[in-house]
Amino acid sequence: MEKTVWRMLLTSAAPGPWNMALDEAILEAVGQNAVPPTLRLFAWQPPCLSLGYAQSVADVDREQLDNHGWDLVRRPTGGRAILHTDELTYSVIAPLTEPRVYGSILESYRRLAQALLSALAVIGLDAQADKDHARSEKNVPGGPVCFEVPSNYEITVAGKKLIGSAQARRREGVLQHGSLPLYGDLTRIVQVLVFGSEALRQSAAARLLDRALTVETCLGRIVTWQEAAQAFITGFESALDLKLVSAEPSPLELARASQLVSSKYAHPEWTNRV
Repeated sequence: MEKTVWRMLLTSAAPGPWNMALDEAILEAVGQNAVPPTLRLFAWQPPCLSLGYAQSVADVDREQLDNHGWDLVRRPTGGRAILHTDELTYSVIAPLTEPRVYGSILESYRRLAQALLSALAVIGLDAQADKDHARSEKNVPGGPVCFEVPSNYEITVAGKKLIGSAQARRREGVLQHGSLPLYGDLTRIVQVLVFGSEALRQSAAARLLDRALTVETCLGRIVTWQEAAQAFITGFESALDLKLVSAEPSPLELARASQLVSSKYAHPEWTNRV
């Protein structure tokens, strides 16, 4: 692939509905050729539980979520629940004709996985992209937690999942986003999900620790969001032969994101659609 200029957005920590609305606004702008392909790196404030596009909202313990002061949002991509806190989140948004995402979902996952592996190597992590773990969600036993569930070209360290990613494809282009847990207790998520008994909740927490981990667990030190973001920039440029140019969301994207917050991502009709 020839070296290509992409836009790089480092956006401030924001509520869940805004984060998902901005990703969709960027996707629309990319589809209109109003902006270049974009790598966005961001965080969440307050912490937010996100559901996959087709996941049942009945998985959520709303009372406990409110008690913790955490947000709830439904993603435009698939997968299962993620608690977004103490992490770096990335999104890649590009037209279907962009060589780095062109072709099948698996082909684009494989290419983008190389960038994720390169970013983790900058931090000092020896990670793998395990295609052998891929299984259909409907055939995977287990609960509602994303990091329990194997996925195509998932990023693992020592056999445990480190980055969870999901992709949506529309006529405007491709949106892939994913989460890199930097530190903290991964089992916090089970506190705000519905289980048939406390024993099942504890079992889900144990499974999660057996199947996933954080950067801190891998390295024995805290990696800051800023350090991880710089590693992503370096890794994406190197692995995908990109030149990332720092920018801000356009006024068009910001205005559209505001519309999408109120009409979709913060609206009960979208959150409770399943």
